[in-house]
Amino acid sequence: MDLVITNFMDDLIQISKLNDFIFCPKSLYFHSIYDNFNTQTFQSKFQTNGKIKHQNIDKNIYSTSSNFLQGIEVYSDKYGLTGKIDLFDQKKYELIERKARVKQIFDGYKYQLYAQYFCLTEMGYEVKKLFIHSLEDNKRHPIPLPDQAETEKFENLIFKIRNYDIQKHLHWFAPESKCANCIYKNLCH
Repeated sequence: MDLVITNFMDDLIQISKLNDFIFCPKSLYFHSIYDNFNTQTFQSKFQTNGKIKHQNIDKNIYSTSSNFLQGIEVYSDKYGLTGKIDLFDQKKYELIERKARVKQIFDGYKYQLYAQYFCLTEMGYEVKKLFIHSLEDNKRHPIPLPDQAETEKFENLIFKIRNYDIQKHLHWFAPESKCANCIYKNLCH
């Protein structure tokens, strides 16, 4: 599948939105409704805890070592993506996405990490290893670098996001297990 991006400057996708879209495409729409609200009015305790645990990266105080790039903004011209990475160890060439608690590796986690990888490599960095790090139990989960099949799945996700039409899915509901944990369930139903 050849991915062609046109007018992407009007359509930049935030890397963090990849995980949200996979969880439920409608969540991106509902998220935009809350953009100007105080996050305490709608975020769950899990999201609040995640933001607190992420502060060391955001404040660039995770490590004083010059080996680590922390919370830097990244960009992909090819995919029209923008966002921030958590950690990149320039000595070991390891890209690390930190999550508060990882019970299993969801596709959303993996594609968020792939987006960071594609951005970094396009920006001229060499990345040899990918990890998702669980802060709660301090475990690192290795993620293979994207092969051709994974790259095609990633590109298909970008295509779906760019072509998503909320009007066609207004009456679509995610599985109840997802809806039960969704912060937008009151708006959606």
